[in-house]
Amino acid sequence: MTYTTNEMMTVAAARRLKNGSVCFVGIGLPSKAANLARLTSSPDVVLIYESGPIGAKPTVLPLSIGDGELAETADTVVSTSEIFRYWLQGGRVDVGFLGAAQVDRFGNINTTVVGDYHNPKVRLPGAGGAPEIAGSAKSVLIILKQSARAFVNKLDFITSVGHGQGGDSRKKLGLPGAGPVGIITDLCIMEPEAVTHEFVVTTLHPGVTREQVIAATGWEVRFAENVVYSDVPSDIELTALRDLEARTAAAHGQAPGEA
Repeated sequence: MTYTTNEMMTVAAARRLKNGSVCFVGIGLPSKAANLARLTSSPDVVLIYESGPIGAKPTVLPLSIGDGELAETADTVVSTSEIFRYWLQGGRVDVGFLGAAQVDRFGNINTTVVGDYHNPKVRLPGAGGAPEIAGSAKSVLIILKQSARAFVNKLDFITSVGHGQGGDSRKKLGLPGAGPVGIITDLCIMEPEAVTHEFVVTTLHPGVTREQVIAATGWEVRFAENVVYSDVPSDIELTALRDLEARTAAAHGQAPGEA
């Protein structure tokens, strides 16, 4: 089966979730990838959303954290304060799965403003629970489409801290967990170096060149010594993803591909 770059990104992100892990899910691309993982390689992944559902198993992708589909399909629903205090800050979340409008070389995220804070070019949706997820989850995955506008040398605003200024700055901030361990895009996968915590390209998606990645990155991106290629999406993965998107489009009155 042929596939799109967006499908490759979603499949590659879904593969990063280990079966049985507890995942705190953001709405949008993270939710799509996490639910694809649940439908394919990781049927026992436990999906948590910040509105309180634990073990959510939605048949269609939620429009927001308040979507009734999440509560109706969850193993249980608790208060938002319990989700954050007991589960997240209590060290019970294995993976935080986040999207971003901008990201820098150390995995710091901006979802607040583009441009000056007091006179922005674009006012973005804001933080939500992302700062707490980025700060307290045992590890963090970030998914977004790659462009020089999104992958910037300096963030206009740091909404959620990744590895700060690199090196041991996250540790100095007193943040638990490993921080961001992967950035998955429609071109490649980036992972942080052990000492600097700068994100470097470790995996290219099939057909993608280094020149494409360089052109779509706002800093002088570096490549790991041994860059590998992603496996192409399987028919099972693509069928599950497309069925999920089709059900979502039908449920929300969207055109195919908008889900």
